[in-house]
Amino acid sequence: MKITTLTNPRQTILLTCRWKGKDNVMTLDWHTPLSFEPMMYAVAIGKTRFSLDMVRHSKAFVVNFMSKDFEKKILYCGTHTGKNIDKFAETGLIKEQAKSVDCPRIKQALAWLECKVEKEIEVGDHWLFIATVSHAEIREKGKRLFHLHDDVFTTTVD
Repeated sequence: MKITTLTNPRQTILLTCRWKGKDNVMTLDWHTPLSFEPMMYAVAIGKTRFSLDMVRHSKAFVVNFMSKDFEKKILYCGTHTGKNIDKFAETGLIKEQAKSVDCPRIKQALAWLECKVEKEIEVGDHWLFIATVSHAEIREKGKRLFHLHDDVFTTTVD
C-alpha cells in the first residue's frame, strides 16, 4: 500500500512558473498553507520535475486552483514534461501575467496564489518551497479537483 493512499484525497492544483523566458505548468498535489500572518504557502516538487529548476532560479510560482472541468488538461500536465513542449499550447490553458510575480497564471483558474519563495528545504526525493503569498485572488466558485490515486480523481458534493 502506498502511503499516499492514506493521505489522499488531496486537492490537485496547477503550478505555473517562468525562467529565462520559458513558461511551464505542472500538476501538483503536495501543497499546504503554513501561516495566516504573514500568509505563507508551501509546495513540494519532485527532484526529477522540469519545473524544479525553474522555481529554484526564479524564486516565484503561482498556485492555480482549477475546477473539475479541467480534469483532462490537469492529467495531461501531470503526465507530460514541459521540457520540449508548451503545455499551455497543447492543452488550451490560457496564460496571463501574474500581478505580483514574474510568472504566468492560468486565466481559467477559480483562484490564484502568487508566491515568492523564502526558503527551500531538501526533503528526500523532493524540494519543499516555503513562500510568502504576495497576491491572492478568487475569480469564481466551482467544484475543485481532488486526487484519490493514480489517475483517479473526485470532487466535492453539492
